[in-house]
Amino acid sequence: MATYDFIFNGLGLREWCDKDATPGPMSMADLLAQGSGGGQGGSVWDLPFPSLDALNQACPAIARTRDLTKGVETSFLGIKDALKVVLDPVTQPLSWFLEGALYAFQNTPWFIMIPILLGVVWFASKSMKLVGFVAFSIFFLAFIDHYNFAMQTLAIIFVCAFLCVLLGVPIGIAMSRSDTMQRLTIPVLDMLQTLPPFVYLIPLIFLFSVTEPKLYGIAIILYAIVPVIRLTDLGIRLVDKEVIEAAEAFGMTERQKLYGVQIPLALPNIMAGVNQTIMMSLAMVVIASLVSAPGLGVLVLRGIRNLELGVGLISGLGIVLLAVILDRVTKAALARVNAASAVPRNS
Repeated sequence: MATYDFIFNGLGLREWCDKDATPGPMSMADLLAQGSGGGQGGSVWDLPFPSLDALNQACPAIARTRDLTKGVETSFLGIKDALKVVLDPVTQPLSWFLEGALYAFQNTPWFIMIPILLGVVWFASKSMKLVGFVAFSIFFLAFIDHYNFAMQTLAIIFVCAFLCVLLGVPIGIAMSRSDTMQRLTIPVLDMLQTLPPFVYLIPLIFLFSVTEPKLYGIAIILYAIVPVIRLTDLGIRLVDKEVIEAAEAFGMTERQKLYGVQIPLALPNIMAGVNQTIMMSLAMVVIASLVSAPGLGVLVLRGIRNLELGVGLISGLGIVLLAVILDRVTKAALARVNAASAVPRNS
């Protein structure tokens, strides 16, 4: 006798419960419970929660938890082919961008690539100290034969962070201009922000081949796009209403107000979102090495899989150096943006 038999017996549902029941082999737990008189007159402290499995023991017509999870899997696999027909052509350019960036970063000679990277750092920060630190870090990675892995990681971050900004800023602008859009988008952003990173990979593995770069590219974009959307929306909403009223008094159109007033004033917040997006892209690149993403994450995975302590620690140090470089460069660029936006107010 199962624990919750009394519910279905009392409701007169016993015939419905047993109509499709087929006797099967008893589990060891059931045999032990039957031998010890389990389920009959047990202590209230041993009463199990009325979960699907507990109710199924009393009424086989109720689905078990594994039936529920199997149903979700079957439903997803049922629409998988239709999703692939739609998603394959839409996401194929992402594979091309990633392959092109990986080719360019890896096949450009180091004596050309390193000066280009240092030039970008100087343009963003105007700081010789930061340029010197970046040069030291890159030469150190090259000296320990991690240069190619570091360039692969940078190539993936470059493409994914660029696409996050390209897609995220317009979404954030749309949210700031429509309360309805904001209410509809925030639950999606909350879900993307709270899902564990590994969960992003599960449906994508079924949709795309692990040999396709778009598999890890989509996972990185979904994981990293949230900050730039949120902070773009926040930055534009925080623009002074008096400034907006002054712009309207000058006869500016909505488009002119957006590009001439709101976006320039919201630029510090947008840049802070870009900084967070880049850092989250780096974090996800390491995890995406589980699904064939190249870069330093591959070495970390090798260190874990083969218990190679040195490989794991040194590659981890390389990731830390890249994280510090990306963080310092974007923060230096943000400081310059803040300084530039403060000049007109003080003058």
